Amino acid sequence: MPKMKTKSGAAKRFRVRASGSIKRAQAFKRHILTKKTSKKKRQLRGMTNVVASDVKSIRAMMPFA
Repeated sequence: MPKMKTKSGAAKRFRVRASGSIKRAQAFKRHILTKKTSKKKRQLRGMTNVVASDVKSIRAMMPFA
């Protein structure tokens, strides 16, 4: 039986909070920022929760988190 491994891409993108919810960074903040308004860029700061429909697949990618 092979070892269970964490998907390294998922480990870089997601963190499990103490409450069990999973946090992720906002998308659309990497490049082509000149055409985006300051308000939009400001609202994309910080972390947000993963959508409930994706939680099961992310937990499967991170069995030890």
